[in-house]
Amino acid sequence: MPHRTLLNLSTHEMKLPNVVKGDGCYVIDEDGRRYLDMESGVWCLSLGHGHPAVNEAISAQIREIMHCGFNYSTPGVNAAAQLVAEKTGIENARALFLCSGSEAVEVGRQLSRHLTGKSLSMTLHDSYLGSYESLKKRESGWVLFDWRDCDTCTRGESCDPACERLQRIPEEVSEFIFEPGSSSGFVRFPPESLVKNIVETIRRRGGLIVVNDVTTGIGRTGRWFGFQHYPISPDIVAMGKGIGNGYPVSAVVISGKLARVLETSPYIYSQSHQNDALGARVAATVIRTIETNRLIDNAEKMGRYLINGLEQLVNDRIILRVRGRGLMVAMDMPDAKTTREFHHRLLEQGIIVGNRGTSLRADPPLIVTAEMVDKFISTVSDISQSM
Repeated sequence: MPHRTLLNLSTHEMKLPNVVKGDGCYVIDEDGRRYLDMESGVWCLSLGHGHPAVNEAISAQIREIMHCGFNYSTPGVNAAAQLVAEKTGIENARALFLCSGSEAVEVGRQLSRHLTGKSLSMTLHDSYLGSYESLKKRESGWVLFDWRDCDTCTRGESCDPACERLQRIPEEVSEFIFEPGSSSGFVRFPPESLVKNIVETIRRRGGLIVVNDVTTGIGRTGRWFGFQHYPISPDIVAMGKGIGNGYPVSAVVISGKLARVLETSPYIYSQSHQNDALGARVAATVIRTIETNRLIDNAEKMGRYLINGLEQLVNDRIILRVRGRGLMVAMDMPDAKTTREFHHRLLEQGIIVGNRGTSLRADPPLIVTAEMVDKFISTVSDISQSM
């Protein structure tokens, strides 16, 4: 193998180093072989590879202006902010464009601490909030709510708001950062009543609700945002991945109420590429294209079709469980060795999925068709029977 200068810090093994083109739900290698991308390029490609509307938006904006400084902007950035903010349903919301989902979550956390004056952040024990050290290192300044017992609680979906575990949440929690379903890639969905009770407890004590919808947003779960499956209205929403369709743009949306507080108590965040014209144009194009082509409906419909098909393949030997919501689906397997072998065989058959250690994850673009889903289910069935 030739020497490679490229540095890869993801720890994921390079499987296809020779991809030269993307086409909708497929990538194509230098030998012309097509691979069905059921991972959407780490869940980012909501519209699939090389979408013409996104490509044209990038080309057009590059010819005009890509980047503005702190003291000037373009009308298109404000229009894109309005479009993104409206989708959250938050009253009089304001939007800030950034460069990555990790950054969006971190800014949401920083804003919360500034606005509340409190010192602790809280999240669920299995959530993934981003690649920043401040979001990963949780020994101090963090409260982790372990909900594993809640998932098997005898009360089921009737979570008791007077539960001792809820009462132990510290008064100094600045914000509850809620990841609605990805659970560090393992696709687990906290009970609705538990989330509702946590939110109400935090609010009563003067804290804020920050949603990390980087993975679960922009149609991935069959709704615009993952938090919309829960009876909550967040103060801050962080989004990324699918909003850029492969282009590195993210956004933070805050409520009008918080925005008004910032007018008199400003918070300084001088990142050079916030509210860039190019990123904002891409985000607006992605949202309009999803809307025009009714892709939220397709995600919900194709998600049900995919999950139902995979559930028929569950056995006690290879595929142990299937979990999903919209086009975010996980198949649990007995051990990491089985998962690696299954992952390898899928790739040999021209299908890309995500390997999460003891589960495989399928997150196809929102444009996926029934024929593509059928191909995936059939291939999974054949491999399962042959192992």
